[in-house]
Amino acid sequence: MAQGIKKQGLGKGIRALLDTIDDDIQGVKGSVPAVSGQTNTGIARIPLDQIEVNPSQPRHDFDEQALRELSESIKLHDIIQPITVVKVGQNKYQLISGERRMRASKMAGLHDIPAYVRTTDSQGMLELALLENLQRENLNAIEIALSYRQLMDECGLTQEQVSERMKKERSTVANYLRLLKLPPDIQKSVRDGQLSMGHARAIIGLDHVEQQLYVYRETMSRGLSVRQVEQMVKDMSSEKAPAAPKAANVKLPPAYKRIEDNMASHFSTRVKLDRKKTGKGSVTIEFYSDEDLERIMDKMNL
Repeated sequence: MAQGIKKQGLGKGIRALLDTIDDDIQGVKGSVPAVSGQTNTGIARIPLDQIEVNPSQPRHDFDEQALRELSESIKLHDIIQPITVVKVGQNKYQLISGERRMRASKMAGLHDIPAYVRTTDSQGMLELALLENLQRENLNAIEIALSYRQLMDECGLTQEQVSERMKKERSTVANYLRLLKLPPDIQKSVRDGQLSMGHARAIIGLDHVEQQLYVYRETMSRGLSVRQVEQMVKDMSSEKAPAAPKAANVKLPPAYKRIEDNMASHFSTRVKLDRKKTGKGSVTIEFYSDEDLERIMDKMNL
């Protein structure tokens, strides 16, 4: 962690920050006072309308059915595990962790909720929010990767420091971060649970986006296993790479580059447009199997 008084407390890691939370939770199990204000356990009941969601919250997807089930449980038993907030103003709090519990409490018709109130600076709050959510919530692989990236970009942490705080191998953190290099369609499938992290890690072994999208489509349509995807990637990677463009060819003007990009998007494969100074040129459309060629021909109505 970078030196300085501002970050001194954070250098101890997440367990030091949460050292007493288990005892506090045990103290409120069963019956939490249904009045506003501080309790003798350090837990306060805070009106829900005074709590705003942390904009740095890494989790964005919530299972509605699971929320309804939690809401029914809350109606019967109240909140057993308090949320964690930080006070940001008079009668104003920002959520650090527990958005799922807060949402379910609103569904259950509660007006206030037990909360563990913390005080920290804005950067400390961001790091605490990310670390708590990574430790406590069932995030998907993309949300975890985004949280790691935020810790590095906004909290100034290195991959090694992130791995130390998360008690993970550095290679594990690196593998999550690599997922963010995948095309948005593939990231969305990982986020939605349609594609496993193992599949995604295999696909990212390909250098070209068009190849990645092709393997992704094949995986989804044929239900390929991770091992099958790894073999497909290996076969495609071992193929002879296309020859580099001749030095005589000039760089594509922006208008022609847009045409090349539009064609690649339309055919969902790699397209190479070469244009010489004379105005002559060629268009190369790559395909990776007979089925892929048929798909391209269908796009061309051939």
